Amino acid sequence: MRVAALATALVAAVTLAGVWFFELVLDIRPCPLCLQQRYAYYLALPLALAIAFAATRGAPRSLLIAGLAILALAALANSSLGAYHAGVEWKFWQGPTDCSGPVVDLGSAGNLLERLDTVRVIRCDEVQWRFLGLSLAGYNVLISLSMAAIAVWGMAAPRRA
Repeated sequence: MRVAALATALVAAVTLAGVWFFELVLDIRPCPLCLQQRYAYYLALPLALAIAFAATRGAPRSLLIAGLAILALAALANSSLGAYHAGVEWKFWQGPTDCSGPVVDLGSAGNLLERLDTVRVIRCDEVQWRFLGLSLAGYNVLISLSMAAIAVWGMAAPRRA
């Protein structure tokens, strides 16, 4: 269980480091759906470290299983969000109107030109980067499913004698 929790924490940390690298170094800005997909990693990293610490301190197995179950559910939910986002990018369905619909509110006419110079709209339905045919949302699906599998593997680990 400790190994599964540490592996999940490592995957979450590397994934967050990767998305921050894309954002801060490569200047690939996240859309609102991209930012929402980070929440599961923000949850998984400290929770997985807490589970690993609890496992080394001899915490009850039921508590460790509950923590790993929360990790697995969060990762599965995140993979669903990533799949939804990838579908929006492939134009399989409409995304949220705040990042894939038409621009409706441009403010008053007096400051319109000023706002157009300062606002950079990051659309959820436009892919900014692909590798091997997958966008970052697609890779999020794979990473999240891997994290869920690691957590389930940890829950199924036999009790140490």
